[in-house]
Amino acid sequence: MKAAVLHGPLDMRIEDVTPPALGDDDVLVDVKAVGICGSDVHYYREGRIGEFVVEKPLILGHETGGIVSAVGKNVKTVRVGDRVAVEPGIPCRACEWCKTGRYNLCPDVRFHATPPVDGTLCEQIVMPADFVTPVPDHVSFEEAAMFEPLSVAIHACRRGGVGPGKSVLVAGAGPIGLVSLMVALAFGATRVFVTDLHPHRRRLALELGAEAAFPGDGDVAAAVMEHTQGRGVDVAIECAGAEAALSSCLMSCARGGQVVVVGLSAQDFYKVPLNHLAQKELDIKGIFRYVYTYPAALDLVASGRVDVAKIITHRFPFDQVETGFEYAETGKDGAVKVIINL
Repeated sequence: MKAAVLHGPLDMRIEDVTPPALGDDDVLVDVKAVGICGSDVHYYREGRIGEFVVEKPLILGHETGGIVSAVGKNVKTVRVGDRVAVEPGIPCRACEWCKTGRYNLCPDVRFHATPPVDGTLCEQIVMPADFVTPVPDHVSFEEAAMFEPLSVAIHACRRGGVGPGKSVLVAGAGPIGLVSLMVALAFGATRVFVTDLHPHRRRLALELGAEAAFPGDGDVAAAVMEHTQGRGVDVAIECAGAEAALSSCLMSCARGGQVVVVGLSAQDFYKVPLNHLAQKELDIKGIFRYVYTYPAALDLVASGRVDVAKIITHRFPFDQVETGFEYAETGKDGAVKVIINL
């Protein structure tokens, strides 16, 4: 089968690889749409993210929609012809974290496109049947691929306690920040503010329902306080992976507020305003991917409560995958979310 294989930084080749073998509890998925994530871009550009290094040829991609073309003999829940969203992290199912319902923290998870595990920018993949979610016909393959970043937003909003009547700041209006905005509104937040460095992303945030969108390099806290009559927001979700963004979140929170750290940074340590953390008795929570969010993602998308298609700005065929990565990395022509269609 054909696959987009990364051999090193900026060296991606479409080539023939061996098709995967189908196990008794697995399904074979014909891949139809794959979103390009920021982590994919990092591997493509740098060949590594922190301790994860591309040391042998690697297939990128982990945001996936497709159609089931074969099932193992033990599979009862999925049928050939089902259109599915693919959850890309397969935990061990036996460790402490798996058994206590936090399988996203499994130390032995096999996550697509995280070295040395191959991803989904290829014609077919094999998945355990319980890690694919059937979607109805009116949910497109592209929307199914968007369940993965949407899941990050769902997990972040759950961790932050976003709910009816809450006010929220989302720092960073990339794809994760924008879906966090949409999920916060779907969860009942009445006021959501967004920051970003790029005007086209701030405009899109406003179109998606943000009350206001501020430049990320400005005085975000002052702007939030002006809009909230000096109170601040109940929840701040940091999606930029930047020290300044986290500081803005801490300073923008109301007393007793929640700060959720989503963005990953190249920095190991930040300087942050600890007085705001202590004197306002803020809670800071990290998130790592997500846990059992695909049912919620399905409900939100299938019902129309969250329209993930609104942030898909560019689409490329499989043979133009490197062009897709260029657009995803640079934001060329206003690119926000880039999808590769197979």
